[in-house]
Amino acid sequence: MIEIATSPTTTTLVIAGDLDLAERDQFPEIAARVVGLRRQLLVIDMCRVTFMDSTGAAFLISLADAGRKRGGATVIRGADERDLFVLEVCGAMELFRIDDEHSCEPSAPDSGFAVMTSRDDDGSPLSHRDVSTA
Repeated sequence: MIEIATSPTTTTLVIAGDLDLAERDQFPEIAARVVGLRRQLLVIDMCRVTFMDSTGAAFLISLADAGRKRGGATVIRGADERDLFVLEVCGAMELFRIDDEHSCEPSAPDSGFAVMTSRDDDGSPLSHRDVSTA
């Protein structure tokens, strides 16, 4: 799934799931919409991308290249090392700025329960038995 959000100067693509050959049918329509918006900055949020192959990389490269031809910039945030490796193998890293400071939100919905670890006075974890009697 790919969502598009805009501000006066920025287009943000939020990608969830696989970005691969199986999803390629939606790429031309999304690319046309993004290019048609003519924003100077394209932010590609990859926090929830589960897999990207060379087809997905080619899609991102085409978006970044179109933006660069108009004098714009493309920022990738939330990409893991595997996704960046695919872009590097494609020889496209110079088309992107990488947002190293972005922190992705956890992908699992918050259950409302906190995970707690009990510790002894010296900082070592207590066993389950120790916790129930402590």
